[in-house]
Amino acid sequence: MRTFIIILDGYGIGESPDANCYGDEGSNTAYHVALAMGGINLVNLGKLGLPLIVDLPGTAVMWPPLAAVGRLRELSAGKDTTTGHWELSGIILTKPFPTFPKGFPSEVIESFKQAIGRDILGNYPASGTMIIEDLGPEHLKTGCPIVYTSADSVFQIAAHEDVVPVETLYEWCRIARNLLQGPNGVARVIARPFAGTPGKFYRTPRRRDFSLPPPKDTLLDKLSMSGYDVITLGKLDDIFANRGITKPIHCSNNDECMEYLKEYQDKDFNGLLFCNLIDFDMKYGHRNDPPGYAKALLKFDDWLVTFIEGMRPTDLLIISADHGNDPLTKSTDHSREYVPLLFYGDMVRPGNFGTCNGFCCLGKTLADIYGVDDRELDGISLAPEILKR
Repeated sequence: MRTFIIILDGYGIGESPDANCYGDEGSNTAYHVALAMGGINLVNLGKLGLPLIVDLPGTAVMWPPLAAVGRLRELSAGKDTTTGHWELSGIILTKPFPTFPKGFPSEVIESFKQAIGRDILGNYPASGTMIIEDLGPEHLKTGCPIVYTSADSVFQIAAHEDVVPVETLYEWCRIARNLLQGPNGVARVIARPFAGTPGKFYRTPRRRDFSLPPPKDTLLDKLSMSGYDVITLGKLDDIFANRGITKPIHCSNNDECMEYLKEYQDKDFNGLLFCNLIDFDMKYGHRNDPPGYAKALLKFDDWLVTFIEGMRPTDLLIISADHGNDPLTKSTDHSREYVPLLFYGDMVRPGNFGTCNGFCCLGKTLADIYGVDDRELDGISLAPEILKR
């Protein structure tokens, strides 16, 4: 049996009940992207049943849907990428990863500077594109890396590829990862290489994330330890610190991921192919770019029909998200939202299963379907409700 999970990174479908705790009241990524464009016609997502769980101006509602559809409420503390993906794979985090709205403590920065043998620039929350414009010229002169954070639990290091070789930047990130443990244990240390000239700097595709390992076994561990294939596309190898993955394929954008999805659709494997489509979040949500977001959604929707046509009778397709990132709010950060959950395949009983408490229900469901030990996984299996068996 082959299962394809596609995560539309940052594609939330409405504020969660606790959105006010995160300053995200009124967020609704899917609705606002469609509204900003005067409507968006996501034909194939519409046929699967997405408009049954979120108001999508411009996309027709069809009944019955082709998929089993519902929405998930996050239970973990936090709204970051790592927390969302770990919960999708069966882990609820009760304690949020630390954030540093005033920059990192002096002891962290001093230890990092000593370890790399250079001073640093920055050390404050900022937009990644803005900070390289502001500090890029000084970086070119001094060779000092640019360190910054955001509302998420991240320690980001930016360096120009002509000044700092990318492998050196990665090594600096590994050093930072080793330093940032315990109370300073951010979810991710992120390498942010860039290129260009002052006024025309741009980030290159060789970003890498260095995550903490999950605190206990996830669905990926359970499947791989039971002899199943676990193939990942996008940045998932980084998010899971390569835990439980039998074949990691690191991709830098949606197009590359979708090419690999089609390639692996023609291959024989037994288990899970887990894919993250990062562009929705990285390129459009964080930059408050509704037209770019809408264009990427339409491109995915067009691609989706050919993928569905190529599915085998025993294949299962799952589409979900890890958090929201509403490009119509003032914030450029993630938003605390419900996420969609769509199951499609010959084994699926179409319909609307409503709201489920916990992204972790996805991990629990797949553990049930594959018959692996799920005692350590949080959540409730939806298999009895969504499968025809």
